[in-house]
Amino acid sequence: MIEIRFHGRGGQGAVTSAELLAAAAIEQGKYAQAFPSFGPERRGAPVVAFCRISDEPIRLRANIYEPDVVIVLDPSVLTIAHVEQGLKPDGTLICNTKYDGKHIRDILKVKQKTATVDATHIAMEILKLPITNTTMLGALIRATGLLDKDALKEPLKRRFGKIAEKNIRAYETAYEKTTILE
Repeated sequence: MIEIRFHGRGGQGAVTSAELLAAAAIEQGKYAQAFPSFGPERRGAPVVAFCRISDEPIRLRANIYEPDVVIVLDPSVLTIAHVEQGLKPDGTLICNTKYDGKHIRDILKVKQKTATVDATHIAMEILKLPITNTTMLGALIRATGLLDKDALKEPLKRRFGKIAEKNIRAYETAYEKTTILE
């Protein structure tokens, strides 16, 4: 089972990212679950969402404390949340940042595989909004190979309707522009 923890801010789509990833995994014949963890947060407040993907049925329903993958949708949460907490030694950290993986490793004092992409820039350029959820999914798939590259296209079309093509373009652009530091 692969466990993924998403860190973002309310309104950026962390919960939607987890749901889209789970939907894509299910369409590829896997088992998956996605769920948020938040209380009375408001738009802009830090939020966490989770996704599990497995080849076997998933019976676990708890939060994810030792993720295989951590995705940071907003670089500002790097300094206020311990995003690296519990990341497995062989895990992957994926960050929306204008900095490279070495800089992120130095800030967080981690040694795990680190993938970076300027998702905010891509989102602003393509979507005209700083909502990085679909962009960061492109980085996730590039960094982990968890699902086929095209696995998210149908879930994106269903979720976003008329604006799906822009979201697919943001996803694909991030996939291409993600850099990985092993």
